[in-house]
This record gives sequence, C-alpha cells and structure tokens, in this order.
Amino acid sequence: MTSPARLRVAPSPTGDPHVGTAYMSLFNLAYARKTGGQFVLRIEDTDRARYQADSEQQVFDTLRWLDLDWDEGPDVGGPYAPYRQSERLDTYRPFVEQLLADGHAYYCWCSPERLTALREEQQRTKSPVTGYDRLCYGKTREERAALPGFSENPVVRMLVPDDVPLEFDDIIRGRVAAPRPDDQVILKADGFPTYHLAVVVDDHLMGITHVVRGEEWISSTPKHVLLYRMLGLTPPAFAHMPLLRNTDKSKISKRKNPAARLTWFREQGYLPEALRNFLQLLAYPPVEGDSELATFAEFVAGFDWAKVNTVGPIFDLKKLDWLNGAYIRTLSPSALADRIAEHYAYTGEWTPSAAELETLRAATPLIQERLTLLSEALPKLQFLFTADDDVVVEEDAAKALNEDAPRVLDAAIPALEALESFDTASVEAALRAALVDGLGIKPKFAFGPLRVALTGSRVSPPLFESMELLGRDSTLARLRRFRTSR
Repeated sequence: MTSPARLRVAPSPTGDPHVGTAYMSLFNLAYARKTGGQFVLRIEDTDRARYQADSEQQVFDTLRWLDLDWDEGPDVGGPYAPYRQSERLDTYRPFVEQLLADGHAYYCWCSPERLTALREEQQRTKSPVTGYDRLCYGKTREERAALPGFSENPVVRMLVPDDVPLEFDDIIRGRVAAPRPDDQVILKADGFPTYHLAVVVDDHLMGITHVVRGEEWISSTPKHVLLYRMLGLTPPAFAHMPLLRNTDKSKISKRKNPAARLTWFREQGYLPEALRNFLQLLAYPPVEGDSELATFAEFVAGFDWAKVNTVGPIFDLKKLDWLNGAYIRTLSPSALADRIAEHYAYTGEWTPSAAELETLRAATPLIQERLTLLSEALPKLQFLFTADDDVVVEEDAAKALNEDAPRVLDAAIPALEALESFDTASVEAALRAALVDGLGIKPKFAFGPLRVALTGSRVSPPLFESMELLGRDSTLARLRRFRTSR
C-alpha cells in the first residue's frame, strides 16, 4: 500500500500563468489523489522585480477553471500557512543563520558590476571554471571592503564542497547526473531568500514528500539535495517531467508562443475538460487502449510514474482542436449553449439577454457538429441576433451569386408568404416546389441567394432550420430587402 503523498505546485506570480503550471499541477494532483494524499498550492513570490499583483489571482482562476483544485493554499489556508513566500520571511532566516554558523554559507559583498565583469571575463577567456570565484569567502567585512567591487549590502552564498554529489535518484528517469553547481546565493541583499533556499525550507516544513517539476530543474537538484543535508534534513523524492515543446522541438515559451499562456486557451474557447485531457496525453499514454478521451478520474485510477515518457512532448494544437471538438459533441445542446454563453461573458464580447439565450439554445443543435471552439459559435449565429435592416452582405457572397438570383427571390417570397405553418418541413417543401421543381434550378443555385439574403454569408447553419428560427416576418423582410438591391 502506497503511503499518502504530499505534493505541491509553486508558481511565481510574474505574469500570465504558463501552461506548464497546469501541466505540472495535473500530474502532481493525480499522484496525490492516487495515494490519498494532499496537493498544495504555494505562491513563490520572492522575485520582487518581476512580481505582478494580478498574476496570483490568474493562477487561482485558471487552475480552478481546469478543475485542478488544491487542498491547501493561500486562498484556502491549511495547517502549514502562510502559503506565500513573501509572508514567510521570518521562517527562512534561522536556516540561513544555521548554515552560516556551521560553515556551510558565507557573506558576499561583491557588487553587481563586479559579478557582471567576472562573467564577461570568464566568457571572453572561455574559462573552464565558471561561476562565482569566492573572492569574499573567509574574509571579514573590513577585509573585503578594502578590495574593489564592494557593496554595502551583502548576500549570503552557500559553500559548495569539492566533493558535492552530482547524481541523484529520479522517480521517472532513474539515476541522473547533473553539472556541478557554484556557490549559489541563498539570501538576497533585500532580505528575501532565493528560490533555492526557500523551496528547500518550504518543502521540508510543509511535509512535501514528492517534488515533481520540469526537467529544467535537474541542474538545480544537487544544490537542493546539498542544502537538505547541510541542514540535517531528509530530501523528498524527485521526479522531473519532460519539457513541453513546440512543433519545431523548441521549448514552449510565452514570449514566442501565445499558447504558452494558460489564459489563452480560455480566451480562444477551449473546454477545460478538453485541455485537461490534452495535458494528460502529454508525456503519457492513453488511459485505455487507443482511446484518447479520458476523464481525470480515469487518469488517476491507472496513474503510474513508470508510464511517463521522458522525450519532450510536442504541444500539438491540432490534437487539442480535435479533442475540443470531440468534447463539444459529447455535451447536450442545452449544456453547450450555456458554455457558449459563459465563454462570451468571460471575453466580454457578448452577454445574451434571456430571449437571446433561448434563441441560442434553439440554434445550438444546428452548429454543434461543426464547432471546434466555443468562439466559433457567434460568427456562425450572428445573423440570428442582428436586426433585419442591419444584415451586411459579405462582398464575396454577393459576387458568388449568378444571374438566377432575382428569379429565385421573386419565386421564394410568395411561396413563403402563402405558408400557413412556418416550420422547417413546410418551408423546405414550399421552396423545393417553387425553386427546384418550378424554376428547374439545382438546389445549390436555388438556395444560395436565400442563404446570402438571410445571413449575409455564403456559409451558414442549415437554411430551412435557420428560417424557422428567424420566423416568418424576419425571413420575408430580409428576402425583400435583398431583392431590392439586386
């Protein structure tokens, strides 16, 4: 029986959350649920230069939108609160003092200018030894002040021994080797800890048993393990997930790819369950055979770290589009209409009235099979929410009509006027009799002018159903208005 595991995700509020935050949250949460453990959300906000006040709320909103809920966190509390690093500054200082007292850390007074010059010199000479040169190690403040490049406010660096272990066990990758770290800064001049100290202290104090993160952190793991041992603590288990990659195999980044922004998916009209399913398939096989559709509960039931593929998964939006369309078709028309309305309310593009919402519910079955994204709904149905006199005919739609258009309109209008019942079946029968049989025109050319007159476009939902939704008065008003322009 596997012991209940405690896992965490710890994003930094430095902008729109990265899709990798959801990717890591998914796998952390899956293992927590698999073992009956807990999933913790911690906000690592010690990088004050890049901190953005609204970013934290975006993390909350996007993860909850994906139904990746946490058991403990800044907004829900928990036994290890606070869960923001900026509120835990007093927590880190004793650990820094312990490292200094034990000779595992030292003060460094080097100015930023000196450190920049040092890096540039190492690069220019292609020095085999890079990183900090330990100029401050073993010196008092007065001794260091007598040398160039002195800063009044020191940082604290960890002292990395020559025999530091560079290999560690990884749940996913087995035995892993990493490069030798230099004397990493663990406490900045402003009194804030760096990520490397804070993550070790917080993971220890919060009882984190498994640290699951991206493979870019492999190079940092030896110094984290070293800090655990310097402090007399037991390291957690580590698992490093493969990086998400673009189709050209480059690392997915917010600077180059809008899909790296987690909120982008909601803005575009993806369903959260489709995106969650997509993330499940990154670096992990389908839950059941070849079927790629699976719920999170099904994912959790068979979860096994041994199934993770360490080859960087390709972030293929075509696959996500396919999944989203598949999920759209699993919804009832009523539920889909609600999702469409919610999407447009979220983007601020459209807030339907009660009457418009009823029209949307009635029209949704006409477009459900053709939707890939929720954002495609309104362009397909806009004609239903446009006043008759405001319908704008697209230039290419008008040009595509042939010389039969006036004859078609002249025959269609009286045929529809004569109908007692204006339902889909009656409309279709009347128009086929008047246009296809009566004028001898092929359906493609017979119904094209009607479609353009009603919607302004060459492509629309099924014509006869659209007429029923518009109703007799609007349908005839649009046909007559268009006829006057021919």
